[in-house]
Amino acid sequence: MFAPQSRRSSFLVVAVVVMAAVFALARLVPRQHSTRLAYALPSAEPWTPAQVVEPADLAKQLADAKARKPLILCVGFSSLYNSSRIPGAVFHGTPSSASGLDELKKWAQGIGREQPMVIYCGCCPLSRCPNVRPAFKALRELGFTRLTLLDLLTDFATDWVQKGFPVERSK
Repeated sequence: MFAPQSRRSSFLVVAVVVMAAVFALARLVPRQHSTRLAYALPSAEPWTPAQVVEPADLAKQLADAKARKPLILCVGFSSLYNSSRIPGAVFHGTPSSASGLDELKKWAQGIGREQPMVIYCGCCPLSRCPNVRPAFKALRELGFTRLTLLDLLTDFATDWVQKGFPVERSK
């Protein structure tokens, strides 16, 4: 039989082998999620993964004549909105400033709280955007229940325009 020290060593060897097998198998299992922002921890952002829409999905919804169209709200800078935007998008202030946030809240008073709404900015990578978080939080606090965020990981030009999705330009 094994001596006490020998049993402990055997147990450690078996434990190490089992752990190595578990880690090896875990690497073989396909991941069920993307690394996109939509799958960030819920506590990290004011929105949930279910409240994030991919650009291709929004473009498809907007192109579908039978689909109910959401209100598209650009919360980026006016220069971005004026250069090119999602067709039909509206602009009512840049929420990174107090005056822009006030303008957005004032506009929102006249909108039904059940109105589906997609918010986007696109000035920079979404992870660093100074506009979408204050806009999303303010609209949620005002009682909007059907808010969605457009997942522009890089910026509007890269993730929407260069992908060939429709744009509208100021005249």
